[in-house]
Amino acid sequence: MIDIWLPLAGGLALLIVGGDLLVRGAVRVAERLGISPLVIGLTLVGFGTSTPELVTSVQAALSGAPGIAWGNIVGSNIANILLIAGASALLFPIAVTEPALRRDAMVMLAVAAVFSGLAAFSPMGRGIGAALLLALAVYVILTIRNDRAATAGALHDKQAALAALDPALAPLPARTGGLMVPLLIALGGLALVIGGGAALVRGAVALAQTLAIPETVIGLTIVAVGTSMPELVTSVMAAIRRQGDVAFGNIVGSNIVNILGIGGVTALIAPVPVPAAIAGFDAPVMLAATVLMVLLAATGLRVSRREGALLLMGYVAYLAVLWP
Repeated sequence: MIDIWLPLAGGLALLIVGGDLLVRGAVRVAERLGISPLVIGLTLVGFGTSTPELVTSVQAALSGAPGIAWGNIVGSNIANILLIAGASALLFPIAVTEPALRRDAMVMLAVAAVFSGLAAFSPMGRGIGAALLLALAVYVILTIRNDRAATAGALHDKQAALAALDPALAPLPARTGGLMVPLLIALGGLALVIGGGAALVRGAVALAQTLAIPETVIGLTIVAVGTSMPELVTSVMAAIRRQGDVAFGNIVGSNIVNILGIGGVTALIAPVPVPAAIAGFDAPVMLAATVLMVLLAATGLRVSRREGALLLMGYVAYLAVLWP
């Protein structure tokens, strides 16, 4: 079994360390180029923390494991809401701003609904992949335009959450230092993420085959939670530091990027159909969890500890139904 658990554990470790280095390097490069914190949060840092999901899903699709590819995306979104938001709110209530609820949470809900419909009734071909990526580009552009005057604590500015975890990630003046060192850090992180994703997929496929567990279950649980570790750490630490609005933005932004960005790239590079089990059960669960999250956030513009416990109980129930 060591040839199964070693790639799983090693892959997860490489994904976490590599994702951290990628984010650090990307932030430093952007700051030295004078890119605004909002753009960093929406693009480099936002996509950087989602790189483990991206690499894992694409490599799984290329390896002929659609259950892991799409299970990782759907399972990550379910874990983001039920597990990560639940754990964060249990530590400290998650604050929700009205603009975030009105615009971004509704976009998250619309994206989940569209994906659920596509998964059930349409193959995920390159055309759909391109459309998803185009939708993400439009969303990012409109958000940047609307929030041009926003502070570094804007809704999707994951940089604020990461800086709370490590003061070394605090914004630097654009003039500080050269580009070579942060660029090498970012490239090194990317290499670790790619290697970690490949190892994780190999271990997950081997585990599914050895235990006769459907690969969709592995993708929806072990792989999904493993690749969501950057979001889990960021949101929980943001909640501990009473930055509930950052925790909410992290979850909403990750879910949007997972479907439009990671789903789009996966369909574009390695188009594989969404397994019927995911389309028929897990995608609707993701949509239901998204609706629940929006409803809870709308009650008093916060997710309370009691509501966080409810979300966690929902994730336990989901695992109980899912795991054979």
